[in-house]
This record gives sequence, C-alpha cells and structure tokens, in this order.
Amino acid sequence: MKSAITVIKEQINHFYLIRRLSLYELKSKNKNNYLGMAWEVINPLIQILIYWFVFGSIQKRADIQVIPGMDVPFIAWLMGGFILWTFFYQSTIQGSKSIYTRLAMLSKMNFPMSAIPSFVIFSQFYVHLFMLIIVLILLQFMGYFINVYYLQLIYFMFATICLLFAVSLIMSTLSTIIRDVHMFLNATLRMFLYLSPVLWPISAVLDNATIITILKLNPLYYLIEGYRSAFFGTEWYFITNWQYTLYFWGLVIVLFLFGSMLHMKFRRHFIDYL
Repeated sequence: MKSAITVIKEQINHFYLIRRLSLYELKSKNKNNYLGMAWEVINPLIQILIYWFVFGSIQKRADIQVIPGMDVPFIAWLMGGFILWTFFYQSTIQGSKSIYTRLAMLSKMNFPMSAIPSFVIFSQFYVHLFMLIIVLILLQFMGYFINVYYLQLIYFMFATICLLFAVSLIMSTLSTIIRDVHMFLNATLRMFLYLSPVLWPISAVLDNATIITILKLNPLYYLIEGYRSAFFGTEWYFITNWQYTLYFWGLVIVLFLFGSMLHMKFRRHFIDYL
C-alpha cells in the first residue's frame, strides 16, 4: 500500500511534466514523416477499413444486434470497439518498453520513473481523443446521433487509463529486467484482439455460457461494451452491469498494487540494466 501511495503522489506532483513530455513524445515520434502526426490517425483508419473489408464485406456479415430490436451496421459496430482497442494496444506496447528504452536519459535526469509510463500513455490518449472525434462525426452521418449516454465515455476513458497505467507499471518493470517479456506481450495482445469483442460479438458467435463468462474476465470486454453502449445510446453500462463494474475495479486495484510494489522494489536497480 505504501508503494501505491508513493506512485500516486508522484503522478499528482509531476502531472505538468507528464503533460509536457507526452506532447513532446507525440511530436518527436513523427517528426521525420511528411504527414507528421497524421499517421497516428491514418494507420488505425486503414486497419478499420481492412477488417471491415475482410469481416464485413467478404464474409457478408449481417448487422450486429446491440440490444433486442436494435441492429447496427457492422462498420459502425466495428469502429465503436476498434478505436479503444488501438488505444489499449499502442499504450500497452509503448508503455511496456517505456523505461528500458530511456535508461540512458534516466541516468542524466531527475524525475520519478513511474512518470514515464504515464506520459507514454497520455501521448496515445491524445491520438485516441482525435480518433474519437472522427468516429463521432461518422456516426452522426450514419444516423447515430449524440445522446445523453455519451457522458459515460468520460468514465470509460478514465477507467481505460487506470487499467493501462496499472498494466504498464507491471510490464515496464518486467521488460526492463527481462527484455523477452516485451516480445511475449506483443504476441499475447495480438491474440487478445480475437478474444475480445472487437471483430465479432462474442455472445452471438459462441453458445457456450462457460466460455463466454471466461472471455468476459478480460477487462477489455467491459470497456469496449461500455463504449458501444454510449455510441448507440443503449444503456448506462457501468450501472446496469454493476457486478461487472465491481469486478473491473477490483482487478485494476489488484494490478495497480502489484505493479506499484514491483516498480518500487526494482526501480533503484534499473540503471544497472543499462
């Protein structure tokens, strides 16, 4: 618990620095490209079109039922989940290698190492916000107008950042000690794309209640379904599924406590891995 409190204080005390570094991270990453930061949006849009072409057009996937009596086009349903998946995937991958790729810089600067995964996540969060605006505009043209349920997007974005920070604390520490962890994580996340309700509705594809329950243990399921509930105005997902909400935050707290303990225990030795 002491480690967790220390990490939280470091985030609060250095929030201005985290914000500045996240913007610098985003700009420096794309400074050598002609289109610059536009590639941060172009890449996920291309991926959405590819998955829509493969799973929506070639396989002639029918409209997706979000609630009884309400079907939405596959492309709209896909966009609602894919933008969150892109944010989660990029933040987790970048966050897991955020410390060991900056060890040389850390040896010359004086700021808490726990702030490094934070500013990496925030740099991806700016991209996510821009992608969110694009999707919202597209949905308006498709007839899914802004509604009161959009307010829960604020909650689900905050929940996503909390999950990402907890996971990044763990993975950035383990990746610094054992570099193979990053490669394993990359392969695992690619598998998670097909085990999450990003490309298909799991409940409609599978009829085994036990398997569906196991897949719902994936916290991404909770976040993605929450996003879609907001986009299509179906329900206050975090309230009507309050048991799932309690499970999600219980998992996040456990991951954060473990990640904080792991980070504080090993960070004084990080420079030794340079």
